[in-house]
Amino acid sequence: MTLSELNVRPRLAAGCRLNDASQSPRVLEMPGRVLRVSGPSLEIISRCDGKHTVGEIVAALQKLYSKADPQKVQGDILEYLARLQNDHAIELSTDDAIERGAAR
Repeated sequence: MTLSELNVRPRLAAGCRLNDASQSPRVLEMPGRVLRVSGPSLEIISRCDGKHTVGEIVAALQKLYSKADPQKVQGDILEYLARLQNDHAIELSTDDAIERGAAR
């Protein structure tokens, strides 16, 4: 499964969490590491809940950043999600995996 499949659903990996919105600065807490997030990175991570597909995240951010080139927005999002995946901060699932889990 790869990020180029826009139907995959990213979610924060076990042991990773975004701190509460009332806390400043916003950070992504990962085992052994903390990553400060704001702006587009916060928008992306806050949507990595296992409910939104990569395609939905891209569409939402293209709308939010409507003055930017849509292809650049998509490329930047895919690149950022790939880095998060390489850092083991997110996991990817498909609708098939979700349905299999619900059937158990």
